[in-house]
Amino acid sequence: MNAVAHPDARPDLHRPGVGAVLVSTWRVGTPERQRAAVDAIRTAWESRAWPDLGLLSYSVLAGTDGDTLLHYSQWTEEKAYEDFVRTYRDDRNAEIDAAVPDIERVELRRYGPVHRSTGRGTTSTGELPGVVVIVEADFGGEGGGAGAGVREEWVDHVFAALDEDAVTRPAAGGISGQFHLSTDGTRVLNYAEWESERAHEDWLTDDAPLSEAWERVQHDPRLVGGRVRRYTPALSLSADV
Repeated sequence: MNAVAHPDARPDLHRPGVGAVLVSTWRVGTPERQRAAVDAIRTAWESRAWPDLGLLSYSVLAGTDGDTLLHYSQWTEEKAYEDFVRTYRDDRNAEIDAAVPDIERVELRRYGPVHRSTGRGTTSTGELPGVVVIVEADFGGEGGGAGAGVREEWVDHVFAALDEDAVTRPAAGGISGQFHLSTDGTRVLNYAEWESERAHEDWLTDDAPLSEAWERVQHDPRLVGGRVRRYTPALSLSADV
């Protein structure tokens, strides 16, 4: 089997059989190096056989900051990823590093499959999303985790706030949101698709006062950190089967 790049550069976020999702971030420095790194990734993967059926898809998104790349991969289980690391990863990374030296590999996080999702899946015109907004919420507690049910409850609060927004502050450009829970118990990640970066900015800067539901989300005392970053889809690969 060979690796095949998809022209829409978008993973199937509800693909059956996903048991684990790996999300990592690289810093490359400039938009030119972002493009070069994406090209190098594609070359390294398409020139080799697809490593294992345990890897269902591998997608790369380019940060609108002109610096970062986000990697989002779907696996049948975490063990499949560990097998890939032992057997296949080093030669691919070596080829990419030779093409684009001094990549900073910042962080790798492990998540379960989609916990909850919302949205219509396509833009109002049927086009693909123009931007992906990655929202990360970090939780603390004894042993570094959030405690049983804390993150699930917080996600439920987000959905209650979104339901309220549908009436009072509709997100006209919002397409979908996929909420993942990290396996270490500390983070929620929302992979949110929007029609455009401008649509997301307009929603964020809406001058309506925060509702009680959003106050509960944003000022939850169990939150210890969070960040919002925007990306554009750049590459999505899967096996040619």
